[in-house]
Amino acid sequence: MMKQSRVRNNIFLNKSARAILMGSAASLVLAGFAVPAHAQEMSEYDDSNVITVTARKQQETLQEVPVTVTAIGGDTLDKFQVDQVADVVSRVPALNVSTGGSGSGGQIALRGVGSSSISAAFDSAVAFDFDGVQVSTMRMVQAGFFDVEQIDVLKGPQSLFFGKSASAGVFSVRSANPTQDWEAGGKASYEFEENGTVFGGYISGPISDTLGIRIAGQYTDIDKYVKLEPGTAAVNRSRGTKEFVSRVTLQWDPAYNFNANLKMNYVRNRNDGPNGFVDIDCGPNGRADEVVLLGGAVAIPSGASCNANDGLYPLADPSAALVQKFPDGSGGATRYKGTPYGETDIFLGRLSWDLDLSDHLTLSSVSGYLNLDADDFDSYSIVGIGSAFNPGGAPLAAIAPALDAINFPGSAQATGGGNPRNRTEQFSQELRLTSDFDGMFNFMVGAFYETRDIDFNTAQQVVPISFVAPDPVTGNTFDYFKKQNTKTEALSFFASTTLDITDQLQLSGGLRWTEENKTSRISVPYVHTLLSSGGAFISSGFFSGPIKFKDDNFSPELSIRYQATPDVNIYGSFKTGFKSGGIDNSALPSAGLLGFSSPDPAVRQAVADSLRFESETGKGGEIGVKSQFASRSVTFNLSGFYYVFDDLQVQNFDATKVQFETFNASQLTTKGIDVEWAWATPVSGLNFSGAMAYTDAKFSKEFITVDPDGIPNSGDETDLNGRRAARAPEFAGNIAFDWTVPLNNSVELGLNGNLQYTGSYFTGQQKLNDLKQDDYVTVDGSVSVGHPDGKWRLSLVGVNLTDKIWTNSSQGRPFLAGPGLGLPVGDDMIVTQNRGRQVFVEARFKF
Repeated sequence: MMKQSRVRNNIFLNKSARAILMGSAASLVLAGFAVPAHAQEMSEYDDSNVITVTARKQQETLQEVPVTVTAIGGDTLDKFQVDQVADVVSRVPALNVSTGGSGSGGQIALRGVGSSSISAAFDSAVAFDFDGVQVSTMRMVQAGFFDVEQIDVLKGPQSLFFGKSASAGVFSVRSANPTQDWEAGGKASYEFEENGTVFGGYISGPISDTLGIRIAGQYTDIDKYVKLEPGTAAVNRSRGTKEFVSRVTLQWDPAYNFNANLKMNYVRNRNDGPNGFVDIDCGPNGRADEVVLLGGAVAIPSGASCNANDGLYPLADPSAALVQKFPDGSGGATRYKGTPYGETDIFLGRLSWDLDLSDHLTLSSVSGYLNLDADDFDSYSIVGIGSAFNPGGAPLAAIAPALDAINFPGSAQATGGGNPRNRTEQFSQELRLTSDFDGMFNFMVGAFYETRDIDFNTAQQVVPISFVAPDPVTGNTFDYFKKQNTKTEALSFFASTTLDITDQLQLSGGLRWTEENKTSRISVPYVHTLLSSGGAFISSGFFSGPIKFKDDNFSPELSIRYQATPDVNIYGSFKTGFKSGGIDNSALPSAGLLGFSSPDPAVRQAVADSLRFESETGKGGEIGVKSQFASRSVTFNLSGFYYVFDDLQVQNFDATKVQFETFNASQLTTKGIDVEWAWATPVSGLNFSGAMAYTDAKFSKEFITVDPDGIPNSGDETDLNGRRAARAPEFAGNIAFDWTVPLNNSVELGLNGNLQYTGSYFTGQQKLNDLKQDDYVTVDGSVSVGHPDGKWRLSLVGVNLTDKIWTNSSQGRPFLAGPGLGLPVGDDMIVTQNRGRQVFVEARFKF
């Protein structure tokens, strides 16, 4: 039998070579596992609507792979203007995404399992896979994408084939490749609600018989990306964003047994501050609580409206007393121009190649390089408007003279300024050897290596002492400037086998071993003199020396698939997940760090241990059936899952103490059912599809999150055992349709719609009565006219047409009033929310 070709068909070989290989040009399998004969017959029967995925590092049909996968095609992404990770949630029940803020810059959760958005030290529990390159940093949530062939969302642990940081799932993006013939396309759109424009295009084709190229780019300019509440103390009445996304792809097929694919991506984003869709929930006391500073000596009115669902945000500008001078070496020292800002540059390069060593063995390589530089400044009190006052009535000039000098009604007085700069450089290399024997046995063996260097440097205002006076030595108006460098080396080996026991029964399994080493160093070049002289903070010039973390893990996986008929697959699997621990990078430069300079090794060890968090693991399994009926016009896929995750990595924020708490929670058990269906109706051009997810995700062991006195078992702890996990609605689903109606031979009408339902869920995991998001429904729709071959199209697109605003995550607002200060005890929450309604007009062309 002719050897099957890989995912990137050799489309640039000469005609005689193509004739020799035409039997392999339409195959579905990537360098590897044999497909049962009747499955091949199924593909020959009708492959016009076959969806392929790479869930097991090989190309398989969606209906065959024993994994719960949601696949979203490029055409659907284009129709609904999907160009951000957060835009995908309307198509994937149980997926939750939020962006913004400092720390990691975002979070993504599947089935209630994710990683904190306020810690840049955590790897993402849902791995990002960009054209085969795995990226752990959640800053990638903020990066846009364009010219995408398909997005696959794999649910549940995927550690065998994707390795580290795939403990909860994988978000995989496959970009488009060069085409057989020259073609070009472009689009231009205008968005009415946010005053946004988008221009994009591509050109693709063969440079020679063996070399193809594709160049694609998109520019987005949104003026009113975030709209501010009336009366907010800010220069910009709305916050905008500009982004340029580009990619060059080269496909090289010099011989019948070798091909290579190079992708070079560049993303540039500029915005008016990282506190994007961040609002204030005024809590049970129903009032906008003051920002309380300097031990209760200073109070600043909030200015928030207490309406957290109006799509308007109370993002105040920083107090002029706090931005007079940034510390040398910080990003803001050269980039701050008077208002909050955000700048992100990302370069991602990937080189993959496949070499057929023989008719039955293929060697594959994927090399990846990431360079990310993200620098921003914003105020994390969120709110603050003059006039500030002393709750006891004392003159402000006697307490905070620098604040008093610029304190007047309506003045911008936001505080808690943070100027983090995250620079990440990552190189990864994966090698795989895959067999394609005619018999029942096939295998894949491979190795993976990653080295990563993260600089997380931040100038911060946590007191802020410059309300009293700037630093008398340097003139700086920040409390400190801390630098932390973390180097990571990860090495893993994996092996999997597939046994085609009969034509219908397939057994597969494998094991991945991973070792991860991290070394972190903390230096504090600058601490405000008024703080360091008081003894509560360390002095300028502190250096910790190396803080080390090391762990290894075995991740086994086993699955069985029975193909009852060519259209019905039944499967079951056992899976495990692993996400490495590490070293916290949010520790304040307080006197506690002085233990690093102690002559006593036990003291130094205790300080280092307090900064470490342990690895997170998961195990469990799922069973499912994937089926098609009525000449494959109906698809119905059903799966049930049960997973237990231990040592969850958690970071919460204590709003009164103004400090982060990083630790490992006990255990989370998540179980439920996923359903996906599609129906190509008898009506020509009319299709329906949908999905439903039932998720029961609860903490299943003692989980202490609030312990006011810090004394274990003293009776004042909050135990979340038995409470539902955050961002895990019990029920979620969507239903969509698309209808193409020919008007004549050269014009067709397109109608598309999507309705999403999400049940209620907790938005945080600090208290038993954390803020809850009520259930909600959103509607997307589009109407278009265009050429049947896609030569041109005019569209009107509506996203979130009901303008529903919901909360993704919540945490305590910094600088709340505690008891005994003469003010109501503060209970305001910071909530991160979704983007509001968008209405586009768009023109597309292709020739």
